[in-house]
This record gives sequence, C-alpha cells and structure tokens, in this order.
Amino acid sequence: LTAWCPEHNFHYGAPSPVMTSAGYRGKLSAGRSGCAPVPDALDLSQSTAITNEMKIIRTNEKEQLQGLNDRFVTFIEKVHHLEQHNRVLEAEVASLRQRHNEPSRLHDLYEQEIRELRSRVEELTHEKSQTQLDCVHVTETLERLKEKLDEEIRLREEAENSLRGYRKDVDDATLARLELEKKVESLLDEIGFLRKVHEEELQDVFNSLNVKQVSVEMDVSKPDLAVALKDIRAQYEVLSSRNQQQAEEWYRSKFASVTEVAARNNDAIKQARDELSEYRRQVQARTLEIEALRGHNEALERQLAEMEDRHSNEIGELQETIQQLENALRSTKGEMSRHLREYQELLNVKMALDIEIAAYRERGEERQEGQRQNGREQQAPCWPEQVKTPACFQYLTSPNAALCFSHPDSDLRHLCSLNTLSLSLSLSHTHTHTYFRDHN
Repeated sequence: LTAWCPEHNFHYGAPSPVMTSAGYRGKLSAGRSGCAPVPDALDLSQSTAITNEMKIIRTNEKEQLQGLNDRFVTFIEKVHHLEQHNRVLEAEVASLRQRHNEPSRLHDLYEQEIRELRSRVEELTHEKSQTQLDCVHVTETLERLKEKLDEEIRLREEAENSLRGYRKDVDDATLARLELEKKVESLLDEIGFLRKVHEEELQDVFNSLNVKQVSVEMDVSKPDLAVALKDIRAQYEVLSSRNQQQAEEWYRSKFASVTEVAARNNDAIKQARDELSEYRRQVQARTLEIEALRGHNEALERQLAEMEDRHSNEIGELQETIQQLENALRSTKGEMSRHLREYQELLNVKMALDIEIAAYRERGEERQEGQRQNGREQQAPCWPEQVKTPACFQYLTSPNAALCFSHPDSDLRHLCSLNTLSLSLSLSHTHTHTYFRDHN
C-alpha cells in the first residue's frame, strides 16, 4: 500500500520486499531446510567451483550494481536539477507572459492617449481654421474700414476744399458787403448833399419867389408862381423820395442777399465742421478697433504656434515611447522564444534520460530473467519470495523517478553484496519507481 503526498509529490509506501543481512541469513537456513536437498553426487570440488563461480558472479554483480546505483543517483540528481530549472523557467515564462500582457495594456493606454491627443489636435486644427476664418473676416472688415477711411478722408478733403471755397465766398461776400456799405454811405452822403443842395435851391427859389411876389404886389398882379413852385417842389420831393426808396430797397435786397449767403455759408461751414469732427472721431474709433483686432490676431497666432509646437513635441515624445515599447516587446518576444527553445532542449534531454533509464530497466529485467534461468538450471538454493522489513521506504525525488532503500542502517554496498538482488525500473508519464526486490 502507498500513500500520496501532494505537497512534496512523492509516495510513502509499505516496506519493499528487500532482504537485509540478518533476514538473508535466517531465510537462507530456512530455505535450506525447506527446499529440495542437494544431491549426494555433488562432490566437494564441484561445490568449491560453484562457490567460487558464485563469488565471482556476486563480485561482478556488486560492481555493476554499484556503478548502476551511482549512475542512477547522478541521473536522479540531474533530473531533480533539471526539474528545478524547469520550474524556474516556467516562473520566468509566466513573468514574461505577465510582462507581455502588461505592455499590451500600456500599449492600449498609449493608444487611447494618442487617440485623445489626435482628437485634441483635430479640435485645435478646427480652432485654428476657425481662427484663420475669423482672421480673414477681420482682414476683410479691416479692408472695408480702410476703404471707408479712405472714402471719409476723400470726403473730408472735399469738405475742406468746399470749406476753403466757402471761406473764399464769405470773404468775397464780406468784401462785397463792405463795398456795398461804402456805396450806401456814399449814396447816403450824396443823398444828403443833394438834399442840402435841393434845400438850398428851394430856399433860393423861395427867396426869389418872395421877392418877385413883393414886387408883383407892388407893381401889378402877375401869374401865380407859388403854385408852380409848389408843384415843382412836390415833383422833386416825389422824385427824391422815389429815388431814396428805390436806393433803400436795392440796398436792403442786396444786404439781405449777402446776409442770406453769409448765413448759408456759415451753416454750411458749421455743418462741415461738425461732419469733420464726427469723421475724425469715427476714424479714431476705427483706428483703435483695428489696433485691438490686430493685437488679438497676433495673440491668437502666437497661441496657435505655441500649441502646435507643444503638441508636436508631445507627439514626438509619444512616438519615441511607442518605439521604445515596441523594441522592448520585440526583445521580450525574442527572449521568450529563446527560453522556449532552451525549455524544449531541456525536455529533449529529459526524454533522452528517460529513454536511457528505460534501457537500463530493460537490461536489468533481462539480467534478472537470465539469473532466474541460471539459478533454476544450477539448482541454486531457493530464496524466500518476499521479505518485509519495517525500515524500507520509497523516496520520490521527482515526478519521474524514485529510489528505494532497504534499511536506514544499511547502505547500498550491503544491498549490492546480495547476488540475488537486481535492479528494476518502472517508467510512466506520471511517476517512475526505482526499487530493489527479491530475485525470485
């Protein structure tokens, strides 16, 4: 009966049918008493020859078993070492797989970050195009404002030219007014002079008429001249008043026309001055607006250039990081392939060792079968079929090999001293038992 230990992967079993030295001697005597008796015809010389031959066979078998045991110990240690190395390689492969999975997640993260950056770049490109479109609109508005400014400047120049013409007209009107005033004064003086002359003439006429009247009264009655003089005086007065009235009306009309032209020119000058001040105010406002838009446009262009430089640098860094990760992934894949090749080579070595162990098992079984046949032919003493010792145990050194020792106080040299013991191997996919048993 055997018990399986999953923690250490080996079997604890019942004592193997291996014979100790004390049991060998006891069973030898019991076998001699229980087996068929030796024929009496066997003489001493044959017994000595058989004994010598058995000693030689025992010695050879002991040496062979010693060599086989040493080789088995070496193979078991090598298998144990290979399995430890196999576990190390499996751990490395697991870590490499984990590392291979982690860069994939990092790659996904970098891909997501790149997608976000690309979307940000697209947004910035859209903002750039929108800014360029706004800049075009601002430029068009600026051009329109420049055209309007040129038109306003042209209108201002025309207004200034008109103002200069109006000023000239005002000056001419002022000169004409002064001349007319002088003419009016001269005419008034002339009217006053004529009035004085007329009054003097009238006085002279009155005086002469009075003298003539007196003389007439004194002399004889003559025609009435006073009435004629009154008529003449009335005619002159009517003519003088009509001339004075015409002169005053002409003066008033001329003065009114000049005053109207001057007022109209003053209104035009005032309107032109108001329009000029309004145009100047609009030009200053448009100039300030143009300067503000120009500064805003320059700030947007600088911000756009900075964002393009920053994002180009970030994209370059991300491309370098992606290249480094791809190189690390390729190196990791190469290292994994190398470890897999080494693992395959170790598996091949292990399979070769398993084949060699199977060959040794087959040779041991053949030798055991030959010894069994030789023992039957030579009428060798019968050995007991099974000897159970409580000190026997099996130690499983690996999933594919196990070594059995007969007694903790006895060593392999004692086991090899028994010529009836042989080595047997049992191989399988799950575990392999190497144990000593009775030759029977």
